[in-house]
Amino acid sequence: MTKWHKSDWRAKPRIQMPEYTDPEALAAVEAQLAKYPPLVFAGEVRKLKQKLGAAARGEAFLLQGGDCAESFAEFSADGIRDTFKVLLQMAMVLTYGAKVPVVKVGRMAGQFAKPRSAPTEVVNGVELPSYRGDIINGFEFTADARIPDPKRMLQAYTQAAATLNLLRAFSKGGFADVHRVHSWTLSFTDQEEAQKYREMANRISDTLDFMTAAGLNADTSAKLSEVDFYTSHEALLLEYEEALTRVDSTTGATIAGSGHMIWIGDRTRQPDGAHVEFCKGVINPLGLKCGPSMKEDDLKRLMATLNPENEPGRLTLIARFGAGTVGDHLPRLIRTVQAEGANVLWSCDPMHGNTIKSGSGYKTRPFDNVLREVQEFFAVHKAEGTIPGGVHVEMTGKDVTECTGGVRAVSDEDLSDRYHTACDPRLNASQSLELAFLVAEELSAMRDDREVAVG
Repeated sequence: MTKWHKSDWRAKPRIQMPEYTDPEALAAVEAQLAKYPPLVFAGEVRKLKQKLGAAARGEAFLLQGGDCAESFAEFSADGIRDTFKVLLQMAMVLTYGAKVPVVKVGRMAGQFAKPRSAPTEVVNGVELPSYRGDIINGFEFTADARIPDPKRMLQAYTQAAATLNLLRAFSKGGFADVHRVHSWTLSFTDQEEAQKYREMANRISDTLDFMTAAGLNADTSAKLSEVDFYTSHEALLLEYEEALTRVDSTTGATIAGSGHMIWIGDRTRQPDGAHVEFCKGVINPLGLKCGPSMKEDDLKRLMATLNPENEPGRLTLIARFGAGTVGDHLPRLIRTVQAEGANVLWSCDPMHGNTIKSGSGYKTRPFDNVLREVQEFFAVHKAEGTIPGGVHVEMTGKDVTECTGGVRAVSDEDLSDRYHTACDPRLNASQSLELAFLVAEELSAMRDDREVAVG
């Protein structure tokens, strides 16, 4: 078997990646990044893989969420804090519903590049290259801004390092105390529109009160004030990924030092393509987006390539089909996995298959469709006797108006109020928490069914 090398992807067909016009400038940036410390470390990567293995067995649940594309201009400590805060709230609600630990993974500290449906876009009769994320080119619709600039990788690294530094402080410094987190959630359910979630919130309150009475609090147990939090992104810009690849000094294994978990998108999962070639050689947990066009034979090849040892926690299949079509595609893929005896974690991305253009001209996602796809995902797994192990959402802690619906009923006319995304519409804080309550109900019902079956 030929030994893998981190640059082997360069000999493979590459798509959804920029063509840099100055090879010397690109090489200089890659050389500089190669000298920088990795953003994540091998021990963290191995720990996450173990936790994802537990989620695949139904002993944990994966919550993966964050920005569609991180922005240089929108970068702030408050923004990081607010998204982290909502993910903590979602995780607490899901933990209560599932009665298992929730593995918390942010789409943060690396989610700078985006695949696009077309290489160019036209505005007022002017055609320019598409915006591909701040790590590649600028959002401004000018010829100069849209030229890929390798120096942007250095700014992305700096922002990712600062983001990780703050996330590590928040996760271990007391900000994640369960009582504090739940108090934020209670303020959500105090709203008249969210009263239907108040009963579950009160049950969580009762549980926390009992724990406090029994002497279990942040002062007596670090587990109640600290969390493990991991980062993830789509491994799209392979020059950046290769430059941050490192060899673990304790095991000799190769890790992608850009993030704890990386994934391959639905557009870049060609079995013989550059992205699969790069990802197969690193030990990080991998995600694989599975859309309607995923063929059974391709899935078999990809599982064999990306997880040849059939290692638990190594491969997460992220289903993204669109509301109303999950039943057309997910069962055949589940049966393919079962026939191969493959260890995978099934996660639901209810965002990417539900993007529409609103009457007002904005790209949006109806919250009802997001919810419907999650419900269909759970229903198919129940019918197949398999484990729905996670959810993957594009969301933000900001009070944006990008997806319609939810308890606060964002309307088509409201979209222009606070539409801030650089690429795809995100759930706001309220919609994200509402989704967590609804997923918690699904998890609770699934647990009840399992107990009845055992009984």
